[in-house]
Amino acid sequence: MKFNIWIEGKALVFIICVLIGILTAFVGSIAGLGGGIILVPSLFLMNHISPSFAWATPQTIVGISLVTMIFTALSSSLTYIKGRRVDYQTGILFLIGSIPGGIIGSRLNAYFDVDVFTLYFGLLMIIVSSLLFINKSVFKREARPNQKSVKTVELAGERYHYKVSVIPAIILSLVVGVLSGLFGIGGGSIMVPAMMLLFGIPTHIATATSMFMIFFVSISGTITHFVQGHILWEYVILFIPGAWIGGRLGAKVNQMLPGKTLEWILRILLIIVGLRMIIEGLS
Repeated sequence: MKFNIWIEGKALVFIICVLIGILTAFVGSIAGLGGGIILVPSLFLMNHISPSFAWATPQTIVGISLVTMIFTALSSSLTYIKGRRVDYQTGILFLIGSIPGGIIGSRLNAYFDVDVFTLYFGLLMIIVSSLLFINKSVFKREARPNQKSVKTVELAGERYHYKVSVIPAIILSLVVGVLSGLFGIGGGSIMVPAMMLLFGIPTHIATATSMFMIFFVSISGTITHFVQGHILWEYVILFIPGAWIGGRLGAKVNQMLPGKTLEWILRILLIIVGLRMIIEGLS
């Protein structure tokens, strides 16, 4: 059943967009997702319930999401950098694959209609959330501190050791980059679980490094969507203030939460969004 709610006036549309921007940036920054998994379905929902959001098509929504994530990632990354949570070396390694992947995904986005987009988006979220329920030891044991190229970090009095292999990291980041450009999700919803499961990276480091990467990936994806004419600047600017505010708040909250709490936030968010988008795509 679809409800048709008439939202009149630019002022009300402005308020709704700012609130969506704050919420998506706040949630995305806490979990290192970039906010796309909240912003994209939120705009699809507004498109279905209000004629004032008729401009929200799969292409324009992804364009808005990518531009918004530039500011979300920048604001939260600055906070994470101050807290020394970003693994720059690993982040740059992942960018080797994710930036060209983002360009490819942005071009593929032009061929998707609304129903197909929402259905695939929802399935992707469910698959990613299911990965977070798998025991990390099934994929990888914690690296020994005396091994070559092993990184050691200490968080909340606990010491972690992990190692990132170059070739698997580049292949993974290329796939994530394509999905990021295609769905406008920033890639964090896939990259964060992958960093935790495949390489044993601690949750706090994974989320912070993910936001660092999302900043650059979003820029490359935005340029591609801009060239294709998918970015409606009159609406994009409505999300930027909320993205900046929410990004900083989310990053601060992240540093106060235990790693296990962050993992459960990731699981619940991905399942809720995934189911909502699947139902929308099938209706």
